[in-house]
Amino acid sequence: MREILPTLAGWHAAGIPFGLATVVAVSRSAPRGPGAAMAVGPDDEVVGSVSGGCVEGAVFELAQEVVASGEPRLQTFGYSDADAFAVGLTCGGELTLLVRPVTVDSDPAFGAVAGSVAAGEPVTVATVVDGPAPRGATLAVWPDRTAGTLGTAGLDVAVTADARGELALGASGLRHYGPHGERREDAVAVFLQSFAPPPRMLVFGAIDYAAAVARIGDFLGYRVTVCDARPVFATPKRFPAAVEVVVDWPHRYLSGTDTDDRTVICVLTHDPKFDVPLLEEALRRPAAYIGAMGSRRTHAERHARLAEAGLTGAELSRLRSPLGLDLGARTPEEVAVSVAAEIVALRWGGSGAPLATTTGAIHAPAVR
Repeated sequence: MREILPTLAGWHAAGIPFGLATVVAVSRSAPRGPGAAMAVGPDDEVVGSVSGGCVEGAVFELAQEVVASGEPRLQTFGYSDADAFAVGLTCGGELTLLVRPVTVDSDPAFGAVAGSVAAGEPVTVATVVDGPAPRGATLAVWPDRTAGTLGTAGLDVAVTADARGELALGASGLRHYGPHGERREDAVAVFLQSFAPPPRMLVFGAIDYAAAVARIGDFLGYRVTVCDARPVFATPKRFPAAVEVVVDWPHRYLSGTDTDDRTVICVLTHDPKFDVPLLEEALRRPAAYIGAMGSRRTHAERHARLAEAGLTGAELSRLRSPLGLDLGARTPEEVAVSVAAEIVALRWGGSGAPLATTTGAIHAPAVR
């Protein structure tokens, strides 16, 4: 959804109605997760995807129908053993979509939500999926305000509280309530979609490998900062336009920078006077991934220096060094793919093994 919001915001600002399909639930090996979205706008223009191609044709028709009728639809797609040519998911999974019309009248806060996402301001959108409440009704929830309604004051209050909790975690998913927000009832299904600011990737050492890692980090949706104490290397023209470039001693910059459990830290300085004090700081603060470049000999020497500095075994165990998966990478771009693969595998609990050699579900439950 985040990727297609600029286009949708343009349609909304121009007063053009469009059909918006959002994945609200999945089971087994579904190709896209909750929150994946596809929209059909003017002149049958399509943006986004909900299944990677399996059911997009049927969703296109559904989106046209809801715009024409003004009535949202809830539709489940799964694999049909009885008819291999039926619309469904060939991967054997199942996904449920809410397809709703979006107009200025039906969703007046849509533009404000899109603006907040573009500005990095956290916001959660709650949408009625099913039950005795207006299907498709939306409530936008910011940390300090709300816009819209789900139909009753009690439901709005309960959902607002949960939406702010989900926003703090950056999570999305279905919640169930009574018609007036009762906690122990499941009559009304509400989909909470959180738009937390993008996670950060901090790259230390403005070498050629850093440029490649910064590019792939930006591609993966991270807000990337490259830091190096040497101004001759830390020049913005060497990096993508979206990447922030900072000239500072790495450990000093990190000590004054907020990190959280989604932050990725890549240490490419390859110099003890930079990377040892930097890793002392990094390994004692929250982060999803801390990786350092270097040979196995460099890693052993660095590990000994960090132990001498007082880091515990638990803290040292967080360090991924040499960083990246064993892909046989040689060029900076190949090494960046290796690093990105390790970050993705760690995030979702992947093994890093070829899928052809594994068994069971391809998309395992998320590890958070």
